[in-house]
Amino acid sequence: MTLGERIAPGASADETLDAFLSWVSEQGLSPYTEQEEAILELLAGRHVVLSTPTGSGKSLVALAMHFRALCTGERSFYTAPVKALVSEKFFALCDEFGADRVGMLTGDASINPDAPVICCTTEVLASMALRGGEATDAPCVVLDEFHYYDDRDRGMAWQLPLIILRHSQFLLMSATLGNTAPIEESLAAFTSRDVAHVHSDVRPVPLDFEYRETPLHETLEDLVERDLAPVYVVNFTQRECGELAQGATSAKLVPREVRDAIAAEIDRFRFDTGYGKDVKRFLSHGIGVHHAGLLPKYRLLVEQLAGQGLLRVIFGTDTLGVGVNVPIRTVLLNRLAKFDGEKVGILRAREFHQIAGRAGRKGFDDFGSVVCQAPEHVIENKKLEKKAKAGAGKRKIARKKPPPDFVPWTKDTFEQLVAKPPEMMRSQFAVSHGVILSVLQRETGAEYGAVIRLVSQSHETPVSKARQRRRAAALFRSLVTAGVILLEPSLAGGREVRVSPDLQTDFSLHDTISLYVVEAANALDPDTDTYALEILSLVEAVQENPRAILREQTSRAKGEAIAKWKAEGVDYDERMRRLEEVTYPKPEEEFLRGSFRVFAERYPWAREDDVRPKSIARDL
Repeated sequence: MTLGERIAPGASADETLDAFLSWVSEQGLSPYTEQEEAILELLAGRHVVLSTPTGSGKSLVALAMHFRALCTGERSFYTAPVKALVSEKFFALCDEFGADRVGMLTGDASINPDAPVICCTTEVLASMALRGGEATDAPCVVLDEFHYYDDRDRGMAWQLPLIILRHSQFLLMSATLGNTAPIEESLAAFTSRDVAHVHSDVRPVPLDFEYRETPLHETLEDLVERDLAPVYVVNFTQRECGELAQGATSAKLVPREVRDAIAAEIDRFRFDTGYGKDVKRFLSHGIGVHHAGLLPKYRLLVEQLAGQGLLRVIFGTDTLGVGVNVPIRTVLLNRLAKFDGEKVGILRAREFHQIAGRAGRKGFDDFGSVVCQAPEHVIENKKLEKKAKAGAGKRKIARKKPPPDFVPWTKDTFEQLVAKPPEMMRSQFAVSHGVILSVLQRETGAEYGAVIRLVSQSHETPVSKARQRRRAAALFRSLVTAGVILLEPSLAGGREVRVSPDLQTDFSLHDTISLYVVEAANALDPDTDTYALEILSLVEAVQENPRAILREQTSRAKGEAIAKWKAEGVDYDERMRRLEEVTYPKPEEEFLRGSFRVFAERYPWAREDDVRPKSIARDL
C-alpha cells in the first residue's frame, strides 16, 4: 500500500500521524528520535529547523510534511539547489503519492505545475514569492540544503521565502547549519509561529579520517585493496575531473571479471559524442566521471553502474555535497583549496563537512572514510627525497615548486577542518533591478513601499538595511529613467507606479547590469544584417565568464596565430611578443565598453560592475 493510498482528507493531526507511522513501519523502518521529534513538531504547526548528519533520514521528515499537507488539502513545496536533486525527488514523490499529485518546476521544465505537491529549484519558489507576495499559494515549504542560505551568489533565494511567505510553514533542512538562532528568531517574529530546532551530531554511519602523502593512483589502489570503494574523488573544476580520470586508468582498480561485466552493461549504450568515447574508456577501467558538464545520459549511466557495484572510483565535482545519487564508501579530497569566484582559498568548515558527510552508506557500511591528498608537489618532493636517501650519492634534489597562486594546506589544515564546526550563516540579501521589477509586477500590493518593506524584513543588519534602501532608491530611479517603470497620476492624487505595458508579462532583469542591455539595445540598428548577432553579444557581455571555455578559446587562438606567423616568416622573439596580446574572441568590444562607460556615468551604481565581452553562444 503506497503512502498516497493512505491520504485521508480532513483527518486530525493524530490520525495523520498514525497513518504515516503505520506506513513507515510497513517499510521496515524505525524512525530515529530526531525524526519523530521533527514530525511531531510539524504536525503541531510549528516551523522546524532540522540539522542532523547526512544519512539520518531528513527526507522522511519532509515526506511527512507533504503527507500532512495532502491530508489537510494544502499545497506543499520541496525545493533544492540543483535540478538533478529536484528531478530525483520528483520521481520519488511520484512513486509515493502518484504522478497526478506531484509536479516539477525547474525554470526550463514544467510538469503538472498545478499539482498539490511541487518539486522545484529554490530560485523558482523565490521568484514566485517575489511576484505573488504574501498571497503566494505555498502553505507548506521544505527548503532542503538550507546551508545555501550562506552562498554568496545564490543565498538570497533561500532567504526570500522566509521574509515574504508570512502564512507558510517551513521545514529547513541541512547537515551543516551551525548557529541558526538569529534566523529562527526573525522567522518566528515575522510569521507569528513558533520554531523548533531539532539537532543531532550523531551519524548513523561514523567517519574516519586519513591524510595521504602518496601519489593519487597509489592512494586509489590502496583504498580499493582495503575494500574502501566506491571512492568519490572530489575536484572543484570539471576539467580536472577528466584529467585525473585519464591518469587513473593506469591504476589497477578492477579485476577482469568486473571489466567484462561493465562491458556487457554498456554494450548497447550509445557513446555518440566526442567526449563519450572518453567516458566509455574510463568506464572500462571501473572509473566514472560525474559532473554538471556531462550529458544527463552519461551521468545516469555512471549512477546506474555505481549502484550495481561495478565502479570503484568516481571523479566528480563538489555537487556531491547536495545529494547526488551515487553510492559512496570513501570521499577523497584531491585538494583543500578552491576558487570561490574571487580568489582561491581553503575550504570553509561548512563546505568541508558537507562534502565529507557523503561518505558511508547507511545499511551497507559500518563506517565511512574521508581521505585528503597532500599537495601534488609535496608528494613528488617526498618521493625525490626517498629516492635520494636510497641512492649512494648525495646529489642535490631539484625540488618541484608549487603552481602559481597556490594556496597551501597540510595535515594540520585537514585536522582543523575535521574538528571545526560549521560557521554561522550570513545573510546574502541584496536589492536588484529584478527584485524591484518582480515586486512591482504583483497583482496586489504592487507599490514601491513593498520594496522598502522587503528590505526591512530582511535578515540584514540595521546598517546594511539603510544601505540597501539607498540602493533601492537609486535602482528605482534608473528604471523610471529607462522607461521600464512609469509614474502616472492616480485618481486619488499623487502618482501611481506601474511597469510599462509595452513589456511582456514575464519581463525580468536578473543580472546586476541587465538595465544596461535594455538601453544599449536601443543604440543598435535593427535593420542591419548583423543586428541579431550584436544583440547576442550584448546579452553575453553581462553574463559571468566561463573560464574553462575561454581558456580553450584563447589556447586555440594562440595556436592559430603562431601557425600564421610562422608561415609569414615572423621571427621567434616577435612571435612571443605578439602572443601576449592574443586572447579569446571579443566581438563588439569597442561598442560594449564605450556604451557601458556612458551608462555608468548616468548610473553611478553600475560602476561596481563591468561588461565582459565574449563569443560563446555567438560562435555556436
